[in-house]
Amino acid sequence: MSQEEIILEARRISKQFQGTRALDSVDFKVRKGKVNVLIGENGAGKSTLMKIIAGVSTPTSGEILIDNNVVHYTTPSEAVRYGVGIIYQELNLFPNLNIAENIFMTREIKNNLINIDFKRQLQEAKKYLDKLQLFVDPATLVNDLRAGQQQIVEICKVLSQNARIIIMDEPTSSLSQSEVSILFNIINELTASGVTVIYISHRLEEIMQIGDYVTILRDGHFIAEDRIKNINLQWIIEKMTGNNRIQRIESNRTQGEEILRVEHLSLPKGNGDYTLKDISFTLHRNEILGIYGLRGAGRTELLECLIGEQPAMEGSIFLEGKKITSKDISGRIKDGFSLIPEDRKNMGIFQNLSVEKNMTVSSLNLFTKYTSIRKKNERSAVEDIIRKLQIKLSSPEALITSLSGGNQQKVVIGKSLLTQLKVLLMDEPTRGIDVAAKQDVFHICNQLAMQGFGVIFVSSEMQEILAIPDRVLVLSGGHLNGEFTNTAVTEEKLVRTSALDLNASDQGVK
Repeated sequence: MSQEEIILEARRISKQFQGTRALDSVDFKVRKGKVNVLIGENGAGKSTLMKIIAGVSTPTSGEILIDNNVVHYTTPSEAVRYGVGIIYQELNLFPNLNIAENIFMTREIKNNLINIDFKRQLQEAKKYLDKLQLFVDPATLVNDLRAGQQQIVEICKVLSQNARIIIMDEPTSSLSQSEVSILFNIINELTASGVTVIYISHRLEEIMQIGDYVTILRDGHFIAEDRIKNINLQWIIEKMTGNNRIQRIESNRTQGEEILRVEHLSLPKGNGDYTLKDISFTLHRNEILGIYGLRGAGRTELLECLIGEQPAMEGSIFLEGKKITSKDISGRIKDGFSLIPEDRKNMGIFQNLSVEKNMTVSSLNLFTKYTSIRKKNERSAVEDIIRKLQIKLSSPEALITSLSGGNQQKVVIGKSLLTQLKVLLMDEPTRGIDVAAKQDVFHICNQLAMQGFGVIFVSSEMQEILAIPDRVLVLSGGHLNGEFTNTAVTEEKLVRTSALDLNASDQGVK
């Protein structure tokens, strides 16, 4: 590799979270005045490594060197003093404040020890906005900006810190084509002036266009690094995926008739932008339909639309051939939908209630006579689910937090089975559970499909998407970019389809 000056180096960085090793002795070299691309699948450890470099998190072991000196910092503000700034994919702005106030938040320009010099802040903010060709009044409230414009404000905020090393985490995910071109021009100007950029993106063509060096992570390990000019897209995909192949979970299910049809579903988010744009698909009985996409692709929002959590949704949903007219969650549950949420702890369970109460909370009408709950019927139904799902617990009256993560997830699934279920929506159902529990969840998915239900299985784990569904839909930037049968889908196709911005020319999706 090149002997060009190394401005920052991460050596043997490891990070462990509650028994899970997110990074395992990772090395990462950052070359001065270059665009240093960091890439890997979901869960490869990219964000964890960047949080460590940016001072958001501390490593379990390993060290960071800047200018060949070992540095120790534990907060983002300390990292800024070493010249390290970060632009997050998730916007970190105050919508009720104006652009200038956001840019100089915690670093306000003062005309004395107490008073903020608002006039000068507006003047200085305008310089950064002009540089990035965002010609708007710096007194404009952030809430009144489009998503792409808000992303540019984030970039202005880091530039105002005079950072020597700028981390950009998916910086184009909210930008239009014209805004991406402006950003790339700015990056070229920055690197020409000696500023270093660490660039994270899943858009492979984008990486080849803007990058100088690339480093690949996979499953928390360093895999490879090279000059961009020495590699091609196939090299990146092979290094990211490892060309691993896993055996599909075999099933003797036969696809039944159509149970769900979605036509032209869109989810506006204001200012002409869309979180989801013109999504259409079908689901059949006895079928597991996989949904794959990168962060921000719209996977969770799609399920929220189906369960009635997004009242702004446009388009039509048909269940068993009849158009759905209910507008809220309780109505959708009565229709036959049920959702296993991604955030089990905060949205899937009531932590202060028993297993039994958690399991029957969505179906109390089945056990209620007048104003009284028929305890015997409730207990019988719960025990039946516990037996079918093989939930390990001391008693149905045990507090749900006394169960393991995998058994908690089974309780959440059991809660769905006690409703008038027709279509089960599963959002990252294996997140936070161990390998054995994952296999149990896979088995349950297959069993439910065999019983005639329709199952929509959302996962950011590529191996799961290859192993479980009968068919896979790939989302990217709120669009449906591809559809594959289980015999046709490969890791390479998932990487390419989820990373390509096939609708970049559509200015409706930002």
